[in-house]
Amino acid sequence: MKNFKTRTTGILALVFAMFLLVPGILKAQDEDSTVEKKVDKPVRNPWGSSHLIETQNTIVWAPKTLEFVIQHRFGVINSESFDLLGLYASSNVRMGLNYGIFKNAQIGIGTTKDKKLQDLNWKYAILTQTRSGSMPIALTYYGNIQYDARDSENFGAEGTTSSRISYFNQLILGRKFSKKISFQVTFNYAHYNFLDSAATPDLDHDNFGIGIAGRFKVGSKTSILIEYDQPLTTPDYIKYNLSLGVEIATSSHTFQIFLTTYKGINYQENLMFNRNDIANGFSDILIGFNIIPRWNF
Repeated sequence: MKNFKTRTTGILALVFAMFLLVPGILKAQDEDSTVEKKVDKPVRNPWGSSHLIETQNTIVWAPKTLEFVIQHRFGVINSESFDLLGLYASSNVRMGLNYGIFKNAQIGIGTTKDKKLQDLNWKYAILTQTRSGSMPIALTYYGNIQYDARDSENFGAEGTTSSRISYFNQLILGRKFSKKISFQVTFNYAHYNFLDSAATPDLDHDNFGIGIAGRFKVGSKTSILIEYDQPLTTPDYIKYNLSLGVEIATSSHTFQIFLTTYKGINYQENLMFNRNDIANGFSDILIGFNIIPRWNF
């Protein structure tokens, strides 16, 4: 009986000690988990906005974030008449809205002056680079569907609703290497239901391309942007793009001004129809700018 009481007392003392120690152990584990979660947050500001000069990037905005995108392209710098570096020449403009609908996903709409293009787009972050390095890259998917609202004579005998539609899909693989340097590679696919074979001989309805882009921060708000886009399956008269620009970004606004060979703004337009060649110098180079404010609700 004495041994039983002794063992019982020992067990009760052990249980009592566990009650004293376990909360401390759990608290320490919670603190460790909290530290781990803090370290494992998404990497800070890999890009200034969700859009670069002529392409998307890996950023997808948080839910209830509204982004307003204004994209403007002037005429070519060296035209036949005096037009102040293309500022007086015919321009192209797109205005769009993007909205974060839930974690890792956003949708958007836009309208473009040239060809009266209307687009619906969507974007999803498949992988997000983390501060701890547990995920060293970001991978994002972007897609859109575009409607050409010009008069029916622009589509010949095939002037149906379907012939006005085109599609674009893009995989974006990116990484922020340091506080100053971010880099990405894009894999692009475009499809047009209708093509004018006389204007674009030997051009297929489906085409692929690849692109690279980078940002180098030269100040707390100022960065240098560079992009190169190469079509892979189009005829030789469809040219690559090279763009170089300066970006000024704050917590809620981004302004980009740049030189580019793309007159088009919509992605499938540029991949499949660009004929401006940087080898021709300023006669095929344009000045453009993007203004991108955003709000959180």
